[in-house]
Amino acid sequence: MKRSIYLDNAATTKTAPEVVEAMLPYFTEFYGNPSSVYEFASKSKAAVSENRDIIASALGAKDKEIYFTAGGSESDNWAIKAAAEAYESKGKHIITSKIEHHAVLHTCEYLEKKGFEVTYLDVDEDGAVKLDELRKAIRPDTILITIMYANNEIGTIQPIKEIGEIAHENKILFHTDAVQAFGQIPINVDECHIDMLSASGHKLNGPKGIGFLYIRTGVKIRSFIHGGGQERSRRAGTENVPGIVGFGEAVKRAVSTMEERAAKEIELRDHLIEKVLAEVPYVRLNGHRTNRLPNNVNFSFRFVEGESLLIMMDMKGISASSGSACTSGSLDPSHVLLAIGLPHEIAHGSLRLTLCEENTVEEMDFVAEAAKEIVGKLRNMSPLYEDFVKRAAAK
Repeated sequence: MKRSIYLDNAATTKTAPEVVEAMLPYFTEFYGNPSSVYEFASKSKAAVSENRDIIASALGAKDKEIYFTAGGSESDNWAIKAAAEAYESKGKHIITSKIEHHAVLHTCEYLEKKGFEVTYLDVDEDGAVKLDELRKAIRPDTILITIMYANNEIGTIQPIKEIGEIAHENKILFHTDAVQAFGQIPINVDECHIDMLSASGHKLNGPKGIGFLYIRTGVKIRSFIHGGGQERSRRAGTENVPGIVGFGEAVKRAVSTMEERAAKEIELRDHLIEKVLAEVPYVRLNGHRTNRLPNNVNFSFRFVEGESLLIMMDMKGISASSGSACTSGSLDPSHVLLAIGLPHEIAHGSLRLTLCEENTVEEMDFVAEAAKEIVGKLRNMSPLYEDFVKRAAAK
C-alpha cells in the first residue's frame, strides 16, 4: 500500500473530529433560522452568539466586532472595497505589498480601474515589508494599508505591530489578511493597532465555507452583501450556523493547543529544512529562516521544473504544492518568489510543504529522501543542468 503524507495544510486542513461532532446537531436537530423569533430558533441564535464570542476572545476583540462571512477571500474583498468606498472622500490611495494573496491583489487591481491609486510595496529577500518604504509611500490621501500577517507561500511573518503603529500614527486604516496566521500564532488586534482582519475556518481544522472579518468599532465600513438585517445589517444572508459552530470549536482547539502544537511543528519544520539543505545541492530555502509560520517550508530547486516535481512527489504519496492553492493551475511562476528576487527559472522549481502536528520525524525523513531522489532524476534529464555541470568541471 502506498503511504500517504499530507503536506499541503496551507491549502486546507483536515476538519477535526470534535469540530464535526459539534456541527452535526445544527444540521438535523437545531436547524432553526437564527433570525426567526420562535423558541425553536433560539438554539441557533445562541450558538451564533456563543461562537462569535469565542472567536472575538481569541483576538482580544469584542464580539460585536466579528462579522461572519463565507471565507477569507470574501473578507478581504469586503474590507478593501467597502473601506475604499466609505473613505474615498478623504482620499483614493491604498498601500499594499507585492506578495499579498490574490484576493487582495486582484481587489486592488479592481479598485485601480475605479480611479483609486495603489502602491505595491517591495519586500526584502525574505519577503518582509520594508518599514522605511512604507513610511515613504504614505501620502495625505492614503486611506488604507493592507498587509498580510504571514505569507501563504513562504511563511514569513510580517512586522505587523510596527505596521499597525505607523498606520495608527498617520490615522490610516490598517487591514491584515490573517488567513494563514490566525490559529497558528498569537494575535491581538489592540496591541497591533489592527482595524480590520480577515480569517478562514478551513485553515485551522475547521469547516470550509466559513470565515470572518473583524471590524474595529468606529470604522465606517459599508455593507458588502445587501438584503436582510443579518450581521448587524452589514452582511445579509442567513447565517451558516453549522459552519459558525465548527469555526468556533476549531478556534477553541487552536488556542488551547497553540503553544504545544507550534513547538512540535517547528521541530518537524526545522528537521526537514536542515535535512534537505544538507543533502540536496543547489537548493534555496524561501522565506525567513526562523521568523516564519511554524508549519511552513518552501524550497526552490535549481534546474528543476516544479510541476514535474509535484507529480513525482504525488506518485510517492506526498501531497504538496508549488504555491497558493488559488493559483495551482497557473503556468506562471509565483509572484511571491519573483517579488523576493528569484529569477523565473529558479522560481519555477519551487516546492511548498506545509505540515501539521500529526506529521512525524519519520515522514520528514521520507520526504527529504524523496526530494533528493526526485530532484536528482529530474536534473539528470535537464540539458540546463548538464551544461552547468560541464561548465563547472571546466573551471
